[in-house]
Amino acid sequence: MTVQVVMPQLEILGSVIIAMILGGIIGFEREHADKPAGLRTHMLVAGAATLLVSLGSALVATVEINPSLIRSDPIRIVEAIITGISFLGAGTIMRRRGDGNVEGLTTAASLLFVAGIGIAVGTDQYVTAVGMTILGLIVLYPVNALTKS
Repeated sequence: MTVQVVMPQLEILGSVIIAMILGGIIGFEREHADKPAGLRTHMLVAGAATLLVSLGSALVATVEINPSLIRSDPIRIVEAIITGISFLGAGTIMRRRGDGNVEGLTTAASLLFVAGIGIAVGTDQYVTAVGMTILGLIVLYPVNALTKS
């Protein structure tokens, strides 16, 4: 393997690590609040979103030699990520039999949110990803405290 082959792969790996750290920050709050999807799940969702976007970009770059081989539509990758994470999030939503209260909506939303963070990292939007992580924490901590009082 040459440096030209390895360096882009290391860049993708670095991006996935960054996304997993940012997703883990949100996941830590969910874990601390004893929610069904916690630290590991959020880290994996953010990392997977970054990986899929990055690999999609790499795939398009490899066929740029012969553009007739593929029609690139990066939005399809984002749509697939959102669909997959939505199914995962749906598994965290439960309705209690006794009082009919619905639980897990915030956790489902946070999974979708960290997928967005992963997509941002995968498209090299690091400032946006960090900013969204901070905003996510604001929603999960201080806003939660306001709604509980």
